[in-house]
Amino acid sequence: MSQKEPFTVRLDADLKQELEALAAATKRSKNWLAEEAIAEFVKRESWQVQQIEEAVQKANSSEASWTPHEKVFAEIDQMIEEAGY
Repeated sequence: MSQKEPFTVRLDADLKQELEALAAATKRSKNWLAEEAIAEFVKRESWQVQQIEEAVQKANSSEASWTPHEKVFAEIDQMIEEAGY
């Protein structure tokens, strides 16, 4: 297990009360809950940043193919018409 480092964060009073209530209800410490929430947030946001970076690289590569807006809208209009809307 890695060494724990102190970290301070300021919370809105209402959020702090919610965190305290959740800690009491789950019998977990506020620190544990905060660490879990931050870890999940960092994991999710890191994944999203990675996906965006990969998409930008692909868009900038010679492999990228583009469809004109007019064609896309025509296809959407056709799908709507076929669906009876």
